Amino acid sequence: MTRTLLSFGHGYCARALTPLLAEQGGWRVIGTTRSADKAEELEREGVQPLIWPGADMRPALAEATHLLISAGPGEGGDPVLAALADDIRRIAPNLEWAGYLSTTGVYGDHDGGWVDETTPLAPSTQRGRLRQQAEADWQAIPDLPLHIFRLAGIYGPGRGPFAKVRAGTARRIIKPGQVFSRIHVDDIAQVLAASIDRPDPGAVYNLCDDDPAPPQDVIGYVAQLLGLPMPETVRFEDAEMSPMARSFYAESKRVRNDRIKADLGIDLLYPSYREGLTAMARGA
Repeated sequence: MTRTLLSFGHGYCARALTPLLAEQGGWRVIGTTRSADKAEELEREGVQPLIWPGADMRPALAEATHLLISAGPGEGGDPVLAALADDIRRIAPNLEWAGYLSTTGVYGDHDGGWVDETTPLAPSTQRGRLRQQAEADWQAIPDLPLHIFRLAGIYGPGRGPFAKVRAGTARRIIKPGQVFSRIHVDDIAQVLAASIDRPDPGAVYNLCDDDPAPPQDVIGYVAQLLGLPMPETVRFEDAEMSPMARSFYAESKRVRNDRIKADLGIDLLYPSYREGLTAMARGA
């Protein structure tokens, strides 16, 4: 029997999941995008693209057995629910699985301390507060077999500091005590695939690797991989950064990932940034 995944905002993470489903066979993937160019790319990857907002989503919703939401919320709330809440409520009992990609930003700042899925939500940024509200709005839909995935900093092919290090524009920004958790996109994909195989409606999972680390260590490791001079250090207070980039430094925490291992049997492909970046440097 063919299963149909309807993916709203079929971007970086969802596109990493698609080949895992294709390997299983018996899957049809419908993915939304805002761009006609991206739609052509998705079609080449075996995804049925829908340009949305714009397309009538009711036929795809009627056919969906699985739902993945990657589209981020804005000031008006979650864009999928804002447009299609009534339709989603109608199909909720027919779905086998639904996944919402959130962020570990919902935990807020813990001054470098550890958090897990039971930690109270206390976002300190507007982005985090919007995600917290979006999680609650999705959880409020009756009979929806919802799984929430809180993603740490995402990296992988095409996303990493290699270009800046090669160009000599990377800086090691030092903020004492600052640590971030990270997750390679291929590990995100394998967690999503494992959850689809082992649905547990209501579950919340942190997606991160085993090694929270200061950002300057990551930049330094890339320079070593490339055999380039160590980028200069800059104090956080003196660094030229966009407001968005600076906001990431407003929170420091270490995120636990025990649940994906215990409940989903995950063995991380890249347990730390070192394995992930080394593979990227080799073009793997």
